[in-house]
Amino acid sequence: MAAAFLLPGDDDVLLSCLCRPGCAGQEMEGGMTVAELETMERESLDAARGAMDAAALDQVRVRYVGRNGLIPACVKQMKDVPAAERPESGKRLHAWRAGLEALLEARKAELAAPAAQGPAFDCTLPGRWHATGAAHPVSQVIEAVARIFARLGFSVADGPDIENAFNNFTALNTAPHHPSMDEADTFWLDGDRLLRTQTSPVQIRVMTRHRPPVRIITPGRCYRRDTTDATHSANFHQVEGLYVDTRPVSLADLKSTLAHFAREMMGPGVGVRFRPHFFPFTEPSVEVDFSCHVCGGKGCRVCKMSGWIEIAGAGMVDPRVYRFVGYDPESVYGYAFGMGVERIAMIQYGIKDIRSLYENDVRFLSQFG
Repeated sequence: MAAAFLLPGDDDVLLSCLCRPGCAGQEMEGGMTVAELETMERESLDAARGAMDAAALDQVRVRYVGRNGLIPACVKQMKDVPAAERPESGKRLHAWRAGLEALLEARKAELAAPAAQGPAFDCTLPGRWHATGAAHPVSQVIEAVARIFARLGFSVADGPDIENAFNNFTALNTAPHHPSMDEADTFWLDGDRLLRTQTSPVQIRVMTRHRPPVRIITPGRCYRRDTTDATHSANFHQVEGLYVDTRPVSLADLKSTLAHFAREMMGPGVGVRFRPHFFPFTEPSVEVDFSCHVCGGKGCRVCKMSGWIEIAGAGMVDPRVYRFVGYDPESVYGYAFGMGVERIAMIQYGIKDIRSLYENDVRFLSQFG
């Protein structure tokens, strides 16, 4: 006698492994056939393949191969199968169970793998904050100076840090006995090569390649054998300027240019003072002082009670320099100037020690972002 039965947990699903197709829920004579086993096998395999997570896969396992599952129930009913069909039905039932268990293990490993590795990106996690970088104070000053002079028609020129003696000294009218030529003041490499002591060699390079008018600034790093202290460094930055034209250019033009730069860089109330000086590459030459931005020219510790801060050196280009670069000193006119970038940065930001600019302390540098 064939019998229908209910699986645990599936009270609303009536399974009839011992009934023939079309007789679910009815007791009939005879037993299950191979065709019925094949149908149930396909359904179980499809269910295992369609399980989307471990919980759904475990439900398939319990439903079909669990202690009270469909396959064990069919095994118990093998006694009701006709003797002639029993061997074939037994083989089919055994193959069904083996195939389903193998598929269940494979799907279990497949579903567990992504969980072990973790997702490539979890969109539910909060975002990670990245600090915004900022330009170094020295770079900020160079960019500000370049913008000011760009509005006056100057372009930026650049050159190598390793120079030759002609560009760095000879063409700038520096005498062979000048102290800067000594190894105690300059980093000499081999032959006549050296680390440039100023950015003036760039001016020489430009003038030897271009005819007037020339209107450039040359920001860059320089090197000198200075003992490092609060105000000196073996490497530092300069911005030098050069204006050469076939039209008359006078010291008054130089003064007005630097006065305009001072107001743009330090504020409209800054004063400018020019003092006579000597440089081998300019004649006449001047030192340029700005009124102290801290005390307004009244005198304080920053300006050493003078009310003035030395900023730049300048002057009209010496005729000998024109001859070195192939210009006719009788038909060209021009001026040149140079200033230390770190000095301006220290004045603007109130930095007391130049070494702070090169220690790469993010806590210090982040103040200027």
